[in-house]
Amino acid sequence: MSKPQGKTMPVREKPKFKPDTLKRVLKMLISFYPVLLPVTAVCIIFSSLTAAAPAIFQQQVIADIGKFYKSGDWSAASEVIIPKVLILVCLYVVSIVAITLYNQLMVIMTQGFLNKMRCKLFEGMQNLPIKYFDTNKHGDIMSHYTNDIDTMRELISRSIPTLLQASIIVITVLCIMLYYSLWMTLVVLLGVLLMTFVSKKVGGGSAKYFMRQQKAIGKTEGFVQEMMNGQKVIKVFCHEKECQEDFDRVNEELFNDSFRAHAFANCLGPIINNIGNILYVVVAMVGGILITTQVPNISVSSIIGGITVLTIDKVVPFLNMSKQFTGNINQVTQQINTVVMGLAGADRVFELMDQKPEVDDGYVTLVNCAIDADGNITETKERTHHWAWKHPHGDGTLTYTELKGDVRMVGVDFAYEEGKDVLHDVSVYAEPGQKVAFVGATGAGKTTITNLINRYYDIADGKIRYDGININKIKKSDLRRSLGIVLQETNLFSGTVMDNIRYGRLDATDEECIEAARLAGADDFITRLPNGYQTELANNGSNLSQGQRQLIAIARAAVADPPVMILDEATSSIDTRTEAIVQRGMDKLMEGRTVFVIAHRLSTVMNSDVIMVLDKGRIIERGSHESLIAEKGTYYQLYTGAFELE
Repeated sequence: MSKPQGKTMPVREKPKFKPDTLKRVLKMLISFYPVLLPVTAVCIIFSSLTAAAPAIFQQQVIADIGKFYKSGDWSAASEVIIPKVLILVCLYVVSIVAITLYNQLMVIMTQGFLNKMRCKLFEGMQNLPIKYFDTNKHGDIMSHYTNDIDTMRELISRSIPTLLQASIIVITVLCIMLYYSLWMTLVVLLGVLLMTFVSKKVGGGSAKYFMRQQKAIGKTEGFVQEMMNGQKVIKVFCHEKECQEDFDRVNEELFNDSFRAHAFANCLGPIINNIGNILYVVVAMVGGILITTQVPNISVSSIIGGITVLTIDKVVPFLNMSKQFTGNINQVTQQINTVVMGLAGADRVFELMDQKPEVDDGYVTLVNCAIDADGNITETKERTHHWAWKHPHGDGTLTYTELKGDVRMVGVDFAYEEGKDVLHDVSVYAEPGQKVAFVGATGAGKTTITNLINRYYDIADGKIRYDGININKIKKSDLRRSLGIVLQETNLFSGTVMDNIRYGRLDATDEECIEAARLAGADDFITRLPNGYQTELANNGSNLSQGQRQLIAIARAAVADPPVMILDEATSSIDTRTEAIVQRGMDKLMEGRTVFVIAHRLSTVMNSDVIMVLDKGRIIERGSHESLIAEKGTYYQLYTGAFELE
């Protein structure tokens, strides 16, 4: 497929492996299961040693048969051979128990490990700053919980046990081979060197592309999710073909990486197997030559008991041991794919886990309080209609400041990216109970101001004070609990309408939720839904109109009953008739509260105490509706339609 004009293919990042990833996975596994993990390891070691035992028994039985054959007396054969066979059978029975036990324990540990990892991942994600979600594709983030975690499952449940088991068998068989014959061992090791060389060449290419595949999967999932969210826009602008072409490019990248990864991986197994088969024949031939030529057999046993010639009772077990040796080497090489994918997935999971959490060095908290006639503040556990800031001091004393909703920004500068200022020397003064409105073109900085008030982002310069307290000293959770926000983009969650309204305050009663809905003007349409307040919502409330979803969001803010409200285009998706209904409810909601309103529709801000006009990150006009009209400046031209906001 040819590359479309005007678009450049992204530069492929060379995948890098973090050497400590496996060590970190093992450390976490040990910390989660300090008892089960050693028990499982013992079971694996025992079953591995048992797998190497038949070679010893086979050599002894063949040697015994040779002795009886030479003597011609078979009367004692059963007494000598049968006990050895019975011992081997008992070892196999115990090995079966050990294998069954470790497989069951691995299921418990693997699924438990993944469960704990997802919990840690999600817990850490809750503490990330908004900036992370603004700068990363949501589909790619979701891929950490699905695809990347699943590759870790394969790593823990299959690859690590297989590598441990195969390594123990290889070491044990090598020791047995050295005990029987150095010459035969050298033949096997030469074959293993060839296997290692092939594995490095083929497996290295496989590893590189498996790591690329993991990143390509996350990119593809992110693209698909973006397209799903934008289906209506895609269809209304007839962009199906262009989207298909974009997807083909992303999918082609995934295909190429996956194809190369599996092409290398699928070649490796057959090559190693056939080298093992050739080695088996070579071992048989060399053994036969050594027996017929009566070459002295150098081995550990010859050092102990004296040098002898190689005999058939040592060559026959060697054939099986060489097969077992190379077979387990092959097991190790076949796990390279899973290990690489698992470590690549673990790298991505740890990358998300290691993201710096949102910094919160605040120590001033928000508490319910009671205020007597003399103005004395007393903290209470039960919910009241009064709030106070609880301010601990270095000497151990506490002071309480009544939450009045006095918000002041002084000389604030801010940039999302360094060198690209969004706000310049912005000063805002919102006195308790005031309604402050921001108007201006898209990108003027209206929403940015509210993002700074609730500390989604921290300012570069200037001060923001809340009831005289620098907001950097207030704990973010308490700061945001004091703010009710209705966003332009409405987010509803899976559950009932009642659940979504109660999201504003989880301890709210049904009656309080219904009252909040009435206040917002949502009760009328909710009662006409199939199951009223118990109607199930899904896919961000796709079975509701945009205006209905916005009304539920307003009701959600109303039930929270916050001292300060931020309304970011709260009525932008509501028709004029509904807006009049909502406006009456919102007027009641705003009574006694400090309110920040962002609006393009000037009819919604005319009754504000202060209107601020922003342009390119600066406040160019401020005043009441009447005073701004009298000035006949930018606001006057906007109001009279001399030019548009955009």
